[in-house]
Parts: sequence; structure tokens; C-alpha cells
Amino acid sequence: MNARRSIADLSADLADRAESFCRQYFPEGRKQGNYWQVGDTSGAKGQSLAIRLQAQGGRKAGSWQDFATGEYGDLIDLLKERLGSVTLKETLREARSFLGEAPCPAALRDTRKAERPDASTNKRIARARKLFAAGKPVLGTLAATYLQGRGITRLGPALRYHPRVFLRQGEDDADPPQRAPALLAKITDNRGQVTGCARTYLDPSTGGLAAIESPKRILGQLHGHAIRFWSGSPRSDLIVGEGLENTLSIGTALPEFDLASCLTATHLGLFIPPPGIQRIWIARDNDEAGRNASIRLRNQLELIGIAFGDLVPNMGDFNDDLRAFGKDPLRRSLLKAMKAQGLEIEDG
Repeated sequence: MNARRSIADLSADLADRAESFCRQYFPEGRKQGNYWQVGDTSGAKGQSLAIRLQAQGGRKAGSWQDFATGEYGDLIDLLKERLGSVTLKETLREARSFLGEAPCPAALRDTRKAERPDASTNKRIARARKLFAAGKPVLGTLAATYLQGRGITRLGPALRYHPRVFLRQGEDDADPPQRAPALLAKITDNRGQVTGCARTYLDPSTGGLAAIESPKRILGQLHGHAIRFWSGSPRSDLIVGEGLENTLSIGTALPEFDLASCLTATHLGLFIPPPGIQRIWIARDNDEAGRNASIRLRNQLELIGIAFGDLVPNMGDFNDDLRAFGKDPLRRSLLKAMKAQGLEIEDG
């Protein structure tokens, strides 16, 4: 095939394979009729973003809209958002790779060198920084109540609380955004720069998640980055997990370890290790998405010479394990798995 074909041609070819495209780049989503629904352009779980799978009523396949933000476009636009801070040239290279026209997809390249975000990404990052800066420490707030209700005691400066964060109820909500309390989590790159803010909307009446579509949402840039929790002592090992609560559940049981939460299985597979790390423990969920993310991250770690080990919960995720079995049994289970994979540690 001619690699110099127009962007419109590439977009049309991606649209012809829209469902395969969605399953490849948005595995956290699900098919609903003629649409693939996912939380946002980062690939988080939810239903705010809808991608049309087949042409219908004069509307093209592959067109999409994020009803929470108003963003829309074709699959080239969506792929660029999904890959994060990459150039249009790299996006087109990834599109051609998906279509079988070229090797070396952008998502698998060595992304440790920081890329310059485009204008729209910079705007979202600025909004994320402003939101997180407006938050306050979580102790004594609804956010602390939420985390403690899930058995989590490992907190840190990466977490804040805000009582009135802008919120749209769902994709069909045409009303002006409301405000709701939310747990905020700071997403950073390996230099410590804030690239995004994760929002977990809460229900004041129950202390749990808000009863809305997609109560967990991401603002800014997540690709390759994470929410980080340091133990206070320099370590060459890092535990990298999926969801925030699952990662903090491990941290509750193993407070001596540094943590990085990637928020989704997709972004777990795209994590960029910080300098100085010699071994990464991949703490995935016990499902197919988690297994696939672990394989993808392991493949990248092998290429750059970083050792790794897998941590898999007994139940669906590590927060399930924490709540079902308690902190001490979870600690023993984790250390047993880590020792079996080469960790040398005395557990007093």
C-alpha cells in the first residue's frame, strides 16, 4: 500500500475497521448497539465518549464525540488523543501500523524522552493543575471517609479533596455542569511535572462513589505517566498498579514500597519507568485486560533491561482482597509472591 496516501484515506480505512480499532485502543470500553462507549479519550472506563462503528443515517463510521467535554472528530483525531503527547506524523505512523502498512507503532516506541504537548493538550494540563492546586488535604474530608471505607490507610500529597468540582451527569446531559465533591489525584511525569488530575466524584450521603455515569474521570494527560506515592526511603523497586484504590490497597499492606497508579489497564501497559528503577512489580487486576496490560509492560521492560515481577490478586482486584481478607493477610500474600520471584526481604 502507498504510505503517502492522504489523511482522509487513512481515516476512511480506520473507519472500515472501527470495531477492531476500538478493541485495540479502548479495551476498557464496551459495545452498545452501533457504538463503542468508553469514559474519555484516555481510555478510562465509562460511557461519556461514543464511537460510531458503522455508517448509519448518513453519518460516517468512525466519528466520535465526548459528551462530557464536547470534543469530537474522526479516528485519526481520536488516535492522536489516545496516544497522548505525540506529533501528527507519529499518529499517522501508528495508524498505518494498525492497518498493516508500516512497522513500529508509536505506542511501542521508546517514549522515555518527553514529547512536547500540543496546544489542546496544554490547555487540559493547565486546567488539571489549576484544579489540583485548588484542592485541600484529604484528612478529615469526605475523600478520607471514602478511602477508609475501602480499608485504605496509605495516603499522601498526591491526593487532595475539593467539595465543588464541575460535573456533567452523562452523555445526554445538555444542562450546564453541576458541582460535586471529588477526590483529586495528581498525575505526574518522571520529572515530577503535573500532567493531569484524576477526579473521583463522591456521594456525601453515603461516603461512596457518586451514583452517576462514570464517577471516575481524568483531566489532562495520562499516557506514560502515573499517580505516585513515595515511601520516604530510596528504593530500586517500584510497584505499578492499575486503579488508584487497588494500588493504594497494596500500599496499605506494604507501606515500605513506592507506588505508581496508572488508573487503567491500558495505561498500565504504557507506563514509562522513572530513572534508577531496577525492578518493577506489575500489580494488575485478575482479568483479561490486566493480563494483556502486564504482557505489554513486560515486553517494554525487557527491551530496556528492567527486571519485573507479576502481582495478581486472589479476587478481582487488590481492594477486593484487602476488604475480604484484611491488611495483614494481604501483606503476607504479596510478600510470598514477591519472594517467589526473587525479592530478598525480611518481613518482621
